[in-house]
Amino acid sequence: MSDLATPALIYFAAALVTPFIRWHIARAIFLLSVPLVALATFAFAQYGAYSNLPFFELHLTLFRLDALSYVFALVFSLAAFLSLLYAWHIRDRLEQVSSLLYAGAAIGAVFAADLVTLFVFWEGTAIASVFLIWARRTEGAYHTGLRYLAIQVGSGLLLLVGIILNYQDTGSIAFEHMELGSLATWLIFLAFGIKCAFPLLNNWLQDAYPAATLTGTVTLSAFTTKLAVYALARGFAGTEILIYIGAAMTLFPVFFAAIENNLRRVLAYSLNNQLGFMVVGIGIGTPLALDGTVAHAFAHVIYKGLLFMSVGAVLYRTGTDKASELGGLWKSMPLTMMFCIVGALSISAFPLFSGFIAKSLIVSASADTGHFIVWLVLLAASVGVLEHAGIKIPYSMFFGHDRGLKVKEAPFHMLLAMGLAAALCILVGVWPQQLYALLPYPVDYAPYTTDHVLTQLQLLFFAGLAFAVLIRTGRYPVELRGVNLDIDWLYRRFLPNLFSRLSSAIRALWQAAARFAAGRTDRALVLLFRAHGPHGLIARAWPTSSMVLWIAVLLGITLVLSYL
Repeated sequence: MSDLATPALIYFAAALVTPFIRWHIARAIFLLSVPLVALATFAFAQYGAYSNLPFFELHLTLFRLDALSYVFALVFSLAAFLSLLYAWHIRDRLEQVSSLLYAGAAIGAVFAADLVTLFVFWEGTAIASVFLIWARRTEGAYHTGLRYLAIQVGSGLLLLVGIILNYQDTGSIAFEHMELGSLATWLIFLAFGIKCAFPLLNNWLQDAYPAATLTGTVTLSAFTTKLAVYALARGFAGTEILIYIGAAMTLFPVFFAAIENNLRRVLAYSLNNQLGFMVVGIGIGTPLALDGTVAHAFAHVIYKGLLFMSVGAVLYRTGTDKASELGGLWKSMPLTMMFCIVGALSISAFPLFSGFIAKSLIVSASADTGHFIVWLVLLAASVGVLEHAGIKIPYSMFFGHDRGLKVKEAPFHMLLAMGLAAALCILVGVWPQQLYALLPYPVDYAPYTTDHVLTQLQLLFFAGLAFAVLIRTGRYPVELRGVNLDIDWLYRRFLPNLFSRLSSAIRALWQAAARFAAGRTDRALVLLFRAHGPHGLIARAWPTSSMVLWIAVLLGITLVLSYL
C-alpha cells in the first residue's frame, strides 16, 4: 500500500468534493458510495501493518489491520452508510461534509498503530462532530457546541501530554497495551475516559447529542464513544479499575432516564448505560469478556442508531421529541413503530435479537471470574435499560396517551435506513456465529441454552410486569417539561454561584480596604489602591495583541517543558 494509504483518506477526499456537487440526488448517491468504497479497501485485506510513514525521528503507521480494528471499522462503515441514507433529504452541505469528516476520522483512529496518528484522528473527530451540533443553527446549539468542543479538545490535550510523557519514559509511540503506573498512562487513560463518558465526566453526552440536528444525533451516537471503547480495549484491557467504573456507568443513568422528558436525552442516558457493560468487559480482560465487549459494541452501534432514527423520524413529522407531547402514533407511523420495537427488543437483550447474544458474553464473563457483585449490578442494569429504553421509548411515542397527532409516516429513505438496521439486529440475533467469527478471540460460547434463555426471559418478564403495575397504579414517574441536572449541576449552578459569591466578597473587601486607605494621610498609599483597584490598571481592558503575546508565551513554556 502507499505510505499514506488509509480508508480515512477516502472520506476526506469525498468531503472536499461534496460541496461542489450541486444536484441534490447526485450528491446523495455520491455520499452513499463513500462508505462502501472505503469498506472495500480493507474488507478483504490481509491482517498486518501498512502505510508506514517516517515523521522526523518517529515512525508512524497509519493502517494496522487486525481482528480488533477490523470489527470496529466494519461497524463504523455500516453506521456511516445507514446514517447517510437516513439523511438523504438533507441539503445542508455543512452537515454532509461534517458527517464524512467525522466518520473518516473515527475510522482513521481505529486503524492507527501509533499514538501520534491516534491523536491526530482523535482531535479530528472532535472538530468534525461539533458541526453536527452547530448545523442546527440555534443559539442553544451554538453554546452547547462550545461546551462539547471544549471538553473534546480537552480530552485531546490530555492525550497529547500523555503521549509526550510516555515517549520520554519509554522512547516509543506504539499504540499497544499499557499499564497504569505512570503519569503518562494515567493521562492517556483519562483522555479515553472523557470520550467514553466515565461517571462525573459524562454530561457532555447528554448535553450535546439531543442538541444536534435530528440526523446529526444518529451520526454522533455511532462514533465518539465507541472509538473510546476501542481505545480502552486496545490500551487498557484487564485494568481492574475499569470493572468498577463500568458497573457504576450501568447504574447511575437509569434513574435520570426514568424521569427525563426529552426522548433523545433518554437515549443518551441509555447510551451511557450500555457503555458501562463494555467497560466492564474491558476491565475483566479475559478473552470471553473482550469478545463480549467487541460484540456488544457492534450490536450497540446498530440498535442504538435504530432507536435514535425512530425518535428522529417522530421528531421530523411532529416537531417534538418530548414524551409529554407524544403518544398514540402507532396508527400514523406503524412502520416506524415496528422498527422502534425491534431496536427496543435488541437493547433489552430479548432472545433472537442482537443485544442478547452480545450482552450475555459480558454477563457470563463477570460470573466466570468471580465478580458476583458486578454480576448482580449488570442484571439490575439490564432491568433498568428495559424500563427506560425498551419500554419507555416506544410506549411514550406510540402507545401512551393519544395526543390526537395526525401525521404522515416517515419518508421512504428513513424507513429504508431503519429497516436495514432492524434486519441487522435480527440477523445477528438469530445467527450469532456470523458475528462471533469476526471477534478477536475464538468463541466457544452458546447463547441459546435453556438456562440463558429462561433466565433472561424471567428477568424481562418481571421487569415488564413492574412497569405495567406502576403505569396502572399511576406511580410511574411523570415526565415534566424542564431540564434535569446531574453532574452538570456543578457547572450550571454550583460554580456560577460560587464565583458570584467570591466575586462579591472580594469586591466588598477591596472597597473596605480602599475606604481605609482613603482615610490615611499617606497620599502614596491612596494612589497605590487607585492604581490597582476596580478602576485601576489591572482592571482596564487589555488590547488583543497583549492576549496573543501571553498565549504565545504560554505555548512556548509548554514546548520547553515538553522537551525537558
